[in-house]
Amino acid sequence: MFETYSRCLAAGPNNRHLFARGLAASREPIIYIVDHDNAARTDLRDWLKDDGRAVQDFSNSEDFLMAFRPGGEDCLVIDANLPGINGIALLERLKESRRCLPAIMMSGCGGISLAVRAMKAGAVDFIEKPASCEDFIASIDRALGLSRDAKMSLDCQAKAAAHIDGLTPRQHEVMDMVLAGHPSKNIAVDLHISQRTVENHRASIMRKTGSKSLPALARLALVAAG
Repeated sequence: MFETYSRCLAAGPNNRHLFARGLAASREPIIYIVDHDNAARTDLRDWLKDDGRAVQDFSNSEDFLMAFRPGGEDCLVIDANLPGINGIALLERLKESRRCLPAIMMSGCGGISLAVRAMKAGAVDFIEKPASCEDFIASIDRALGLSRDAKMSLDCQAKAAAHIDGLTPRQHEVMDMVLAGHPSKNIAVDLHISQRTVENHRASIMRKTGSKSLPALARLALVAAG
């Protein structure tokens, strides 16, 4: 594909326009990977190619922005801790420019506060490294589904809201404080309850919402909020 695009560039602006229009209309979805960790990026790229996916990978946001052409049913997998334009900044830039591209942020550190920031910036999922090939592919399939069908996004919001609405007012309070990054002992002091009660509330929240991890709970809460 890069060779074809290079030939069109050499042939002049009219052919560039025709190439871009035809590409958006007929090409298969592209998974863009942006990660400065060469080994991790190569592994993910090879996993996806072995699964029959079209992939373009970049070591920084700047190169991605130069190459990205909106219009396809694509998705982005981006590392949070990039040099230059970091992952959060890139998502915010895409959001501000209204270039719709479902994005999955990944990070080896940062915890729940980073996951919340990422999803507020526009990420549809957050994956903690290291993660399995199956986890990445499942998340990418969800992102591509959102790209293909806006209705799916509305359905996800309704389901997420139903889960969140099942929490008690106290559980809502605890959830909000947990997602803000407060430890259980601090929540206990602020709410004038025991730390054991906080832990019981946390367990109930995870069970009622069907969340397997705090990033998953953060994703659910943000989706429910719309």
